[in-house]
Amino acid sequence: MKKTTTQEYINSVLWQACDTFRGKIDSSVYKDYVLVMLFVKYLSDTYKERLGEYTKRYNGDQKRIKRAMSRERFILDEYSTFDYIYSKRNDPEIGVIINKALEHMENENTGKLRGVFRNIDFNSEANLGKTKERNAMLKTLLEDFAKLDLRPSVLEDEDIIGNAYRYMISLFASDAGKKGGEFFTPAEVSELLARLVKPQENDRIYDPTCGSGSLLIRVVRQVPSRKVAVYGQERNGQTHSLALMNMYLHGIDDAKIEWGDTLANPLHLEDGKLMKFQVIVANPPFSLDKWAMGFAGEGNNDEKFKMEASLDPHGRFAWGVPPASKGDYAFVLHILHSLAENGRAAVILPHGVLFRGASEGKIREEIIKHNLLDAVIGLPENLFFGTGIPACVMVFKKNRTRKEVLFIDASGEGNYEKGKNQNKLREQDIQKIVETYEKYETVDKYSYVATIDEIKENDYNLNIPRYVDTFEEEELVDMDAVKENIANIKRELQEVERQMEKYLEELGL
Repeated sequence: MKKTTTQEYINSVLWQACDTFRGKIDSSVYKDYVLVMLFVKYLSDTYKERLGEYTKRYNGDQKRIKRAMSRERFILDEYSTFDYIYSKRNDPEIGVIINKALEHMENENTGKLRGVFRNIDFNSEANLGKTKERNAMLKTLLEDFAKLDLRPSVLEDEDIIGNAYRYMISLFASDAGKKGGEFFTPAEVSELLARLVKPQENDRIYDPTCGSGSLLIRVVRQVPSRKVAVYGQERNGQTHSLALMNMYLHGIDDAKIEWGDTLANPLHLEDGKLMKFQVIVANPPFSLDKWAMGFAGEGNNDEKFKMEASLDPHGRFAWGVPPASKGDYAFVLHILHSLAENGRAAVILPHGVLFRGASEGKIREEIIKHNLLDAVIGLPENLFFGTGIPACVMVFKKNRTRKEVLFIDASGEGNYEKGKNQNKLREQDIQKIVETYEKYETVDKYSYVATIDEIKENDYNLNIPRYVDTFEEEELVDMDAVKENIANIKRELQEVERQMEKYLEELGL
């Protein structure tokens, strides 16, 4: 069969679907409706195609067909298919019908889809407006998606749906400003982290602040066999749902993505203790304020969130409690306590974590003394949605043998592509960072291998300019040449003045 559904066509239809809502509803709200409908359409078309194949193979024998379909990735009844929903597009209760279809889909696939749609309501007056307006938008949305044929046999390639999902999430992230950065890490930055941690077959891979799951998926794709165990946790309920759907659309059916506050209530445990992972990647919210609020018990209120290390049952803050207004090191400490022996982690953080003092300085000192920090990589500014500030990547390793730390300054011009609204790491920029990290060497104006003693002499300050000298000396000014230029200019000016006087005389002025 000819492959007729291209990536370009899918993306164009999705863009049209967004037009249904633009100007009426904020993109941070309508993104959920568009992405859920993409998920439903893909599952429906896949299920319909497989049903047709089995019907033909078994000559309409319903028992054999039913048995075969029960082994499919997802099971749909007649009331949860896109075709059924579409047939009801003119029904005055279309919002309720879609909600019931999603409920049916969850009930038929409780092992995978339980709770995935709990944060989406297609009959919400608060989100979609009054009945007439709401029904008109939903009808148009369904008609847009009816244009798509997402049967696997006609898709251009097997990654096309996952790519479309990622395309949409990136669009919504760029629209959403600061909020966008909370559910999506730019693809190039995700690719960089994935290559730095080098996942292997059978690794447990974890992201404690996984957002929509894009970073985890990038790491998984580094392993050709995809034979890894995937874990994540996300605090925002809607984003958690996006992550689950994103995993399924990328063919990752067994990912364990939990919903909850990773710091106050980590949900990946073994025998009551933090689960250990070979690979951890994370892009936590920068300098999260009131991060310790979840620890406040009854009578403890949130009085300046003065959290004692003893309040944490997992002992993550024995090296110090990060300030209440900046949760960066709270996430770092959680990650370090979740690393398996020989585990490695790459975490995106604001530059302040490299040099801020007080409790953060003490935590930084302990990390260095325990020889857990492997590299500090400075990134260009304006790479991330919602913030123009430059960030860094801290790379950690358990059971390191070397006694140095590599510093890389990849923030300078020439190390990224400048964009109108957002800068971007190119493939060559990613390769340069990864190759420098793998070689672990000093490169003039770009990287420096610092000894632990050097870092100690700097009072455990990790600010990159202290180690990587990117200063470019200006060329010496030739004063004789400058004098000669001034003299030439004066002569030329005198000549111009003489000519002006001559012209004025001729004009009788």
